[in-house]
Amino acid sequence: MPAAPIYLDSHATTRCDPRVVEAMLPFFSERYGNAASVGHRFGWDAKDAVDAAREQVASLVGATAREVVFTSGATEANNLALKGVVAPLLRRADQPRPHLIVNAAEHRAVLDPAKRLERCGADVTVLPVDEFGQVAPESVSEAVTPQTVLVSVMLANNEVGTINPVAEIAAAVRDANPRTLIHCDAVQAAGKIAVDWSQLGVDLLSLSAHKLYGPKGVGALLVRRGGRRVALEPLLDGGGHEQHLRSGTLPVPLIVGFGAACRIAQDEFPAEAVRIATLRDALWAQLSESLDGLTRNGHPTECLPGNLNVSFDGVDGEALLNAMTEIAVSSGSACTSADPEPSHVLRAIGRSDQLTRSSLRFGLGRFNTPEEVETAAEFVIAQFRRLPVKQRADS
Repeated sequence: MPAAPIYLDSHATTRCDPRVVEAMLPFFSERYGNAASVGHRFGWDAKDAVDAAREQVASLVGATAREVVFTSGATEANNLALKGVVAPLLRRADQPRPHLIVNAAEHRAVLDPAKRLERCGADVTVLPVDEFGQVAPESVSEAVTPQTVLVSVMLANNEVGTINPVAEIAAAVRDANPRTLIHCDAVQAAGKIAVDWSQLGVDLLSLSAHKLYGPKGVGALLVRRGGRRVALEPLLDGGGHEQHLRSGTLPVPLIVGFGAACRIAQDEFPAEAVRIATLRDALWAQLSESLDGLTRNGHPTECLPGNLNVSFDGVDGEALLNAMTEIAVSSGSACTSADPEPSHVLRAIGRSDQLTRSSLRFGLGRFNTPEEVETAAEFVIAQFRRLPVKQRADS
């Protein structure tokens, strides 16, 4: 039994780095101006802090500061990207129905807006993924039509960690229809693997602070400037903030924290990625050498360094998750007690309902230690072996 609970759920959220907290604190009580107050020093100070953070966020992914639009998080950024491109075209009677392409393993913050746009009249294609959760560039290009206005593909999957060949997909889309825009949800990837905005070749990129040791409640949508025109309709009206794309008073402390988190990630990558991947591999080795019937989900090499998604064959999923009392992990299924629903990602890669329901997602991060990983593995192994036989299903 661990001496204290062990956090291994860094895909859900990360601990705010103490250095990030330190950077934010003055902006709650001492430097509290509104960044839109242009007539006095308090506002100038806040604006300077936001400008500096904007540079830090942009620098992490090789963008320019003017391409960064701050949002309340990745969900809003994804909604702004999809709805901002597609929704205005639905109101144009002189235009054919706009076409949007997504894939079956995307985050719900992409899939659900796509469904809403479909209900509003857009044509939506949901592409399959392979057994690792990757999207094939040729399948995307084959789905592109003259009416395709947007393709959305995530850089790294939030459940199985698989990294998509986004640059190849973007190139294939442009060959098929040069006018089609490409959006990329890079939330799980930024700060963990190399992300180069110019090399990806996308027009819109979503980020979130709390996935890279920053505060909750702030994210960004990068909007390509120069070259191809990216026309976006804002979700909110009122004030014209963020280049008229996201009205509302800027949360200066959170933005400062976002910037600090991006600076730290840039400074400490790639050494941190190597260390975390080593911990992940050690966890998998300990589990797979001690237990039979394990299936690792996701790509074996093209994968986030801290991701380990494992299906435990023949085990009751609810009993397995309930046994994880001393370590924080996520189930591979999005379940409620009343209506258990297997993970759409694991279903998309072909896992059975039984394997899908008996999956655990381990998310290792900056603050995990080798000792924690060893203790967590021992705990999982012990709990697995304690499960009553009646809770084990036929494999």
